[in-house]
Amino acid sequence: MNIADPTETFRQEARELLEQLEAGLLDLEQDPSNADLITSTFRALHTIKGSGAMFGFTAVAEFVHEFETAFDQVRKGQTQANTALIRVALDAKDHIHLLIENPEAEIGGGDAILAQLRIIIAGGAPTASLAPREKPKPVEAAPPRPAAIKATWRLEFYLPSDALIYGTNPLLLLDELAEIGPATVTALTDRIPDLAVLDPETPHIGWRVDIEADDPTSAIDDVFLFLRDNMELTLTRLDDVIATVAAPEIAPSVAAAPPLTAPAPAAAILASQAPTPKPKPGTGADTADRAAASSLRVPAERLDELMDRVGELVIAQARLSQIAGLSSDTALKTIAEELERLSSGLRDTTMGIRMVPIGTLFGRFRRLIHDLSGELGKTIEFVTAGEDTELDKTMIERLADPLVHLIRNSVDHGLESAEKRLAAGKPAKGTVRLSAVYSGAEVAISVTDDGAGLDLARIRAKAEENGLITPEAKLTEQELSHLIFAPGFSTAKEVTSLSGRGVGMDVVKRTIDGLRGTIEVTSKPGQGSTMTLRLPLTLAIIDGMLVRVGNGRYTIPLAAVEECVEIPEGIEAHAKGRNFLDIRGALVPYLRLREVFGTTVEADPHQKVVIVSSGEGRVGLVVDQIIGNNQTVIKQLSKLHSGVKSFSGATILGDGTVALILDTAHLVASGQSYVDRNITGRAA
Repeated sequence: MNIADPTETFRQEARELLEQLEAGLLDLEQDPSNADLITSTFRALHTIKGSGAMFGFTAVAEFVHEFETAFDQVRKGQTQANTALIRVALDAKDHIHLLIENPEAEIGGGDAILAQLRIIIAGGAPTASLAPREKPKPVEAAPPRPAAIKATWRLEFYLPSDALIYGTNPLLLLDELAEIGPATVTALTDRIPDLAVLDPETPHIGWRVDIEADDPTSAIDDVFLFLRDNMELTLTRLDDVIATVAAPEIAPSVAAAPPLTAPAPAAAILASQAPTPKPKPGTGADTADRAAASSLRVPAERLDELMDRVGELVIAQARLSQIAGLSSDTALKTIAEELERLSSGLRDTTMGIRMVPIGTLFGRFRRLIHDLSGELGKTIEFVTAGEDTELDKTMIERLADPLVHLIRNSVDHGLESAEKRLAAGKPAKGTVRLSAVYSGAEVAISVTDDGAGLDLARIRAKAEENGLITPEAKLTEQELSHLIFAPGFSTAKEVTSLSGRGVGMDVVKRTIDGLRGTIEVTSKPGQGSTMTLRLPLTLAIIDGMLVRVGNGRYTIPLAAVEECVEIPEGIEAHAKGRNFLDIRGALVPYLRLREVFGTTVEADPHQKVVIVSSGEGRVGLVVDQIIGNNQTVIKQLSKLHSGVKSFSGATILGDGTVALILDTAHLVASGQSYVDRNITGRAA
């Protein structure tokens, strides 16, 4: 049995907390007065500090402590969450990430960040508008206690029975309580059982802490933020001990702290000794608890291994179905059908586990836009759409770098400065839009900006200068646009920290090619550009249509298939230069796969046409026979076949033979280019 490394568990949880912290800070910059955002930011910092100290990341805990204090002031209304504070907090988030990932390394910069924080907090002292709230209103109650005189409070608490199991360290809690004010700590040993029945994983010792402070209610509430619902905790002022003894019933945690302008009642302020009642089945709280308990963290390697095993099972099932089809044994046929149903369900379930909403990737780029906006001095609005679109987790991981380069390119090269935009009649704020949408068997991810668009004349001049094309070469606008993806190509006049080396867009092209995807570029001068990545939904298992061309068998992704029709009689006599079918009033180009693959075997007399689509384009694929549907386990082609663009992979059939999987996106693009050439030829 493998036991997870506790520090690695902390790192995984810390990464999630840091992502939440970054998202909260970016939201807070847009809405500085949002109390919920301020509270969530404070809690994220509090959790990182507490967990870091618990797992031995003392540098993290010490660094986060000052930021937690700063956001505690924001939470209490003593200062405001301005742009300067958010910017420093984002730098601090990056520093915390480095401290967590490299605990042994000497990482500098932390003192400078804290120095900036102190300056901002000092400059953000409570304003005059807060003064009226601080003055007590004249009432008939007793006057408030002078600020110089501090009361003594007695806190008694017993931790939940599972606190130690979940990593709670009582000593760290006591250290935090000691930071509130001068404190005296006494252990309560009255509940320690006999050694014979003592459970070492259950906390039996309680604690009594006498604290000198004005009103420690809020601070104590923060210390026990994640424990108090299930623990016993009472807080009383020693001035009122006699009254407290006379009233043994403890007030619930919702009881408010006594107002400073009135005599303090003798009551506990925080949690009740009585156990918290469990929510009834079917209530919202019960649903939330069950949803949280149903989550399970699984290493990605195990999911990959599971998918490999399911793929082998699908191949074995296809072989069994083929053998059963040749047999007259009814029982064998029944078992084969049942196994096919079960393997299909297992395949869908396994693929569902691997599918991740692309919104988890989109959220990362808000910080990128924020930093680029400050670095380039451009005001940018970042808009996302289609965050619920799901994609295989492997695709999500490999898409991060290409999208970073595309967004940086849009911001740096696409969007103009505020002065140029105003002169062109545009708003000073530029817009970058990141969207995702399903498109047949693919997902289309687009990066759009409302900038100046591509300067095709400059791209051509630069390409000729670099020797990529000759001055006599005739290229379409699409072909010119794709020159920006050539290695080392850049139209930047000087090399900066963002662009000029011609590396980024080359990375985009190579990564998308490796994912069996395509890139489309559209641009309108003065209106902006759109880069669209078209990617298959998964790299593992798909439903396919098995067809025969000559003696070879091929698989077409079923999600790309629109319909199948018979090729009209007599079309051969008029085929030359007119390879189009009339599909309900729409002309659809068709490709004869026999000619594409160089098949010399005599064609079948009744050929079929499979209409496939990719994006907005459609093309018909003429085949000799449609064999049927099958589950297709995608196997990658070797590097020797990487230049063959008509195929996206291969699969193993039930009889052990190999069938190539057609790349429908490439074939549709070939059909569309045929249409363009045909129309151009007719116009000439």
